[in-house]
Amino acid sequence: MPEIKKTFDNSIVHIADMPEGYSGPGFMATSLDKAVGLARANSLWPLPFATSCCGIEFMATMASTYDLGRYGAERLSFSPRQADLLMVMGTIAKKMGPVLRQVYEQMAEPRWVLSMGACASSGGIFDTYSVLQGIDKIIPVDVYIPGCPPRPEQVLEGILSIQQLVKNESIRRRNSPQYKELLAGYGIE
Repeated sequence: MPEIKKTFDNSIVHIADMPEGYSGPGFMATSLDKAVGLARANSLWPLPFATSCCGIEFMATMASTYDLGRYGAERLSFSPRQADLLMVMGTIAKKMGPVLRQVYEQMAEPRWVLSMGACASSGGIFDTYSVLQGIDKIIPVDVYIPGCPPRPEQVLEGILSIQQLVKNESIRRRNSPQYKELLAGYGIE
């Protein structure tokens, strides 16, 4: 549990817990995995792929009331080559599937995917021939956010889930046979 301190003007400050490691007077030692995970988790660069109403909820999450920037995801990237978190929001038509997959493939490793809302996760109410029934048919998904559309609080919960995943992921996971097998299952090399 983070320590709580009061400042001179009686505002409350939450002190973050130190990562696991060895510390002494004037130094702190930890593993490279934990240090890199902490840095990655608190500096996500999301690429919003918004097609409908979930995109409006994402805009509300970025605004001052909810302020996604507090979680280290303030810098939106609209270039897949400069992003590490793909946020898919809204209905994805089957004709749009190859474009979404191309955007995913253009992202550098490590990359994570967040599926926001019922339409991106399962096709939502649009059970028709033209709507993709979940983006996990074409790209792997790390976190699903339910709702139609999800509230900004749920989006923040999804970002926190991604951060936990990123923080605890080994640097070598992306080179593992299991990860390569997962991508091969999607036809991605």
